[in-house]
Amino acid sequence: MSWQYRHTVLSLCMLAFLVTYFARLAISPVVPLIVDDFTVSNTAIGFALSGMWLAYGAAQFPSGVLADRYGERAVILVAVGGTAATSVVLALAPVFPAFVLAAVLLGLVAGLHYAVATTLLSRTFDDLGTALGLHSIGGPLAGLVAPVAAAWVGVRYGWRPAVALAALVGVPVFLLFAWRVRPTEPRRPDQPMRERFALAPLVELLSRPNVLLPLFVAMTGTYVVQGVMSFLPTFLVEFRGFSSSGAAGVFSAFFVVRAVAQVGLGRLSDRAGRDVAIGAAMLAGAIGTAAFVLGPGFAGVAVAVLLAGSGASFFSAIDPRFMDALGDAERGAGFGLVRTVYTVIGSAGSVGVGLAADLFGWGVSFGILAALFGVTFAALVANWALGTGY
Repeated sequence: MSWQYRHTVLSLCMLAFLVTYFARLAISPVVPLIVDDFTVSNTAIGFALSGMWLAYGAAQFPSGVLADRYGERAVILVAVGGTAATSVVLALAPVFPAFVLAAVLLGLVAGLHYAVATTLLSRTFDDLGTALGLHSIGGPLAGLVAPVAAAWVGVRYGWRPAVALAALVGVPVFLLFAWRVRPTEPRRPDQPMRERFALAPLVELLSRPNVLLPLFVAMTGTYVVQGVMSFLPTFLVEFRGFSSSGAAGVFSAFFVVRAVAQVGLGRLSDRAGRDVAIGAAMLAGAIGTAAFVLGPGFAGVAVAVLLAGSGASFFSAIDPRFMDALGDAERGAGFGLVRTVYTVIGSAGSVGVGLAADLFGWGVSFGILAALFGVTFAALVANWALGTGY
């Protein structure tokens, strides 16, 4: 297959996603160094990181509105350039309140990318599931590279250079995107911005049957994935008895599986249908997350990584499901709205898993996550069996 312009767009969108993901993941490995430098508690750092992830989710809807007004290319450039710039600002924060503010700003600008890139790819590709699966590889790739690179730099040079690494990645991608991706025509360049934030149309969109079911699945699935990504290494050390290095290796394998599965699941959604692919991911996630608790020995953990990593790739099937349900004129703001809803609510997974572990132990905490994956699978099966139209 000859290389075409659309492949350039897809490749650069994937790299842009990698930049926005890299910047957020580079902070976690150097949290102990930040705590020592600012003399703050882990709770205070957790507050800063929660603010960053909530801001990331909240930016999804406004990003779609901005893309409808100014075009997708301009918004993605702001996301990539802003991520690089705020990473430097974060690294230079002189006091902890400034660090918190910079972390929130980082989440806001990084959150401008995903929904807008999805809309741009929907303009460019007919096989949207496959395209989104390839685009989403940027996240797992960042998950492989960012923690290792940030930890290595942090140990040798301190947390500030480690956090600023995102700028080294972001600037070249910004320049490449500006050079190789053509300007895009805005969908609604003349509509007043205040009309896009009117409450009644937003409620109507979210209450549509063909949006409501995948929104429930996406919120629940995001909650589970957020919880697993936040605490899997800790779970492996404290519940399964892994060493820290062994747990890190399993965590990296989880990202590898997720990267591969996103492409396969996106292609499956194009070929067999969105709900078939989503249901397969939910079932795999339920079995895999349960296997983390119940699977015997290393073989049990290996099976868990394979299945849970596949389950965590459901985004490459469910995001096209949303795009199918939206008209062309409403895809920018509409998809941004559903992304904001399920990302913000799903971000509570970190708090929920930690709280359940403190109250009931790690086995129960991860067991709850497996049950939630199972609930989403059951909802999809019931919808198919009853023919509800959701």
